[in-house]
Amino acid sequence: MKRSSTMNEKTSRTLDMPAPRWTIIFALAAVAALYAALPTRLLVGPRYLLAALIALLTLPTIWSHRTGRHDINQILGYLINGIETFALVASVVLLLSGLSTHRDTPLQLLRGAGVLWLSNIFIFALWYWRLDAGGPHRRDAKPGHRQGAFQFPQMSLGEDDANFDPNWSPDFIDYLFLAFNSSTALSPTDAPVFSRWAKILMMLQALISLALVAVLAARAVNGL
Repeated sequence: MKRSSTMNEKTSRTLDMPAPRWTIIFALAAVAALYAALPTRLLVGPRYLLAALIALLTLPTIWSHRTGRHDINQILGYLINGIETFALVASVVLLLSGLSTHRDTPLQLLRGAGVLWLSNIFIFALWYWRLDAGGPHRRDAKPGHRQGAFQFPQMSLGEDDANFDPNWSPDFIDYLFLAFNSSTALSPTDAPVFSRWAKILMMLQALISLALVAVLAARAVNGL
């Protein structure tokens, strides 16, 4: 009975205090800063265009989250992620197209591939966070996370396990770790994938990461 009361209190606190969004602001700022650090040839438009668009759309996104306009918040989130993904893919294409012409110095190539590799992690982490189990608002509205696109280790723990938490729900860091593993190991290492949309996104992320690694390998071979 005492345990049930404690669980109810924890559930109430969880629903009253949804997952913080400061990590999302940091991730968006990181994507904007990384894009601005790319060599000029890999940019689509002015250097700070992506940063300006992200800042312009982030303000109403924060407002819609704080005022409970969740549909607007979700649409704005999709729009931001879509713009970032377009910029990422376009820059990767520009990087690959310059390989045969040898227009980039080894340092420029290394810098461009490294920046895009990091951007790939942040952008797809934002997608996973935004889409899993209906999005952050729906996850916050439930006392625990037991069903979703990814089977996190915490979801399979039994009640007799010392680490079991009935109110556990994934934060952005969990999705960032998932995206990091997808870019380094080219597959999820600790969270099996169930949903088809998640499998498609992870294939795209792994393909981009593999292309960037291939760029560096090709340049290294040519430099021998």
